[in-house]
Amino acid sequence: MQHEVNANAPSSLPEGRPLVAWIGDDFTGAAATMEVLAFAGLKSVLFLAEPTASQLAQFKDVSGLGIATMARTRAPEWMDEHLPRMFRALAASGAELVHYKVCSTLDSSVSTGSIGRALNIGVEAFAPRSVPIIVAAPEMRRYQAFGNLFAGTLQGVFRLDRHPVMSRHPVTPMTEADVARHIGTQTDLSVDCLDIEALADRKGAAARLSAADGPAAYTLDQIGPAEEAAAGALLWQGRAENRFVIGSQGVEYALVRHWRHEGLVEPPQPIRGIGRVEEMAVVSGSVSPVAADQIAWSIKDGFTSVRFDAMAACGSPDDLGAAENAALDAALNVLDKGSVPLIYSAAGPDDPGVKQLEAALAERNAADVNAKIGQALGRILRHLVEARNLRRVVVSGGDTSGHVCTELGIYALSALAPTIPGASICRAHAEGPMDGLQLALKGGQMGSTDYFNWVRDGGGVRAT
Repeated sequence: MQHEVNANAPSSLPEGRPLVAWIGDDFTGAAATMEVLAFAGLKSVLFLAEPTASQLAQFKDVSGLGIATMARTRAPEWMDEHLPRMFRALAASGAELVHYKVCSTLDSSVSTGSIGRALNIGVEAFAPRSVPIIVAAPEMRRYQAFGNLFAGTLQGVFRLDRHPVMSRHPVTPMTEADVARHIGTQTDLSVDCLDIEALADRKGAAARLSAADGPAAYTLDQIGPAEEAAAGALLWQGRAENRFVIGSQGVEYALVRHWRHEGLVEPPQPIRGIGRVEEMAVVSGSVSPVAADQIAWSIKDGFTSVRFDAMAACGSPDDLGAAENAALDAALNVLDKGSVPLIYSAAGPDDPGVKQLEAALAERNAADVNAKIGQALGRILRHLVEARNLRRVVVSGGDTSGHVCTELGIYALSALAPTIPGASICRAHAEGPMDGLQLALKGGQMGSTDYFNWVRDGGGVRAT
C-alpha cells in the first residue's frame, strides 16, 4: 500500500480551534493522547475535569484539547449522565474531530467501561454517517490484523484473548480478540471491519464510511506506517461527515502520519530529556506483572520499597488512616536516607496480598475498595510532595493515576519529555504547591523494565 501526497491538499492546518478534542476513559490514556500531538509539535493540553472558563482561557490556540475521566471503571448509567454534556462541550470548542479515547488493550465490558455505550452516545451527539474505530497503535506494539487485536509484551506479541495480562484482567478479562465482535456485544449498532485489504483501496474504504445505511461503526486494521497513513487520511478527509471517532491514541498517531505525508506537520525530531533529579517518589497501585518487574528492577537500582497495606481499605476509616500514616512515615524515612521511596500496594498478580484482597472483595464492592486504595496512595504522595518539596513523581496504574491526580488537586497537564510511548513526563497545572510538579503517569501493563529510573533521569528519546 502506498500513500501519495495530495498535490491539492491545503498548505497548513486550520488555526484558531483544536484539530482534535478528546475524552479519555482513563487518566493515563488521556495523557498519552496529548503526548502524541505535543511531541509532533502541536500544542496540547489535558484537563483532569471539565475546565472552567478561566482555566480554558489559559490555553488559547491549542491544537489538542482533552478531558480525562475514569469512564473505564464506570457503569453505563454513569456514561449516560456525563458523556452527553462532555461531548457538547468538546463540540462547542470547534474541534475538527472529537475522539472518545479508549485503552489500546480494549479494556471494557457491557457493564464496566462500555465502549458500545459511548459509541451510542457519540452517535446521538454528532449524527455521523459512520464511526471509525482505531484501537491499535503500532508504535506501542498494538496491532490489528483482519479485525483481531494483538498486544506486545517483553515476552512477545500475543493475540488479546491469549495475552498474559489482559486475559487475566481482574475487572475486564479479554476473551475476544476480534475488536468488532467485542464492541458489538455492547451496542445494537452495526460494527464491521475495514481490514488491510480494504484500506489498500483508499477510495473504496472512504465510500464505505460515507455510504453506511444508518449509523455504523468500522474498526480499522493497523499494522504499520501504511495502514496508519491510510487511516489518518480517512479520518481527516472524512471529518465533515464523520466528526466523531473512537479509539486509542492510535487515532492521533494515524492523523500525525497523514499530516506529515501531506507536509502539514514537520518530520519528528529527537526530544531531549529534562535532567535527573535525586529526590523523587513513586506510587504503584497496579497488579500487573509488568509493574512487578519495574518495581523489582528499581529496587535493585537503589530505590527502596514501601508496602502500603491494601487490606486496610477493606476495614474502617481508622484502619485505612493507620496504613496511610505507616507508609508515609516509612517513605519520609527513605527520603531522609537519600533514596527514592517506591510505595506499592502489590508486587504483581502473584503477590500473596492479591489473593488475600480478592478473597476479601468477595463480600465487598470491589470498585469502592480499589478507589480507596488509589485515593490513599494519592494522599500519601501529596504529603510527600508538600513535606519535601518534591518536584518529580511517578504513578503506576491507569485507575490509580486518576485517583492520585484528584487527590493532588491538579486540573491540567501538558507534556514535557517523552519516555515510552504513552507515558511521558508532564507538567502539572494546579492552584498551590502542585503547580509545576513533574508527573509521569503510566498504565500498569506499560513500560520498559527500567521505566521508573528513566523518569528519574529526566526522560527523553533514547538512542536505538
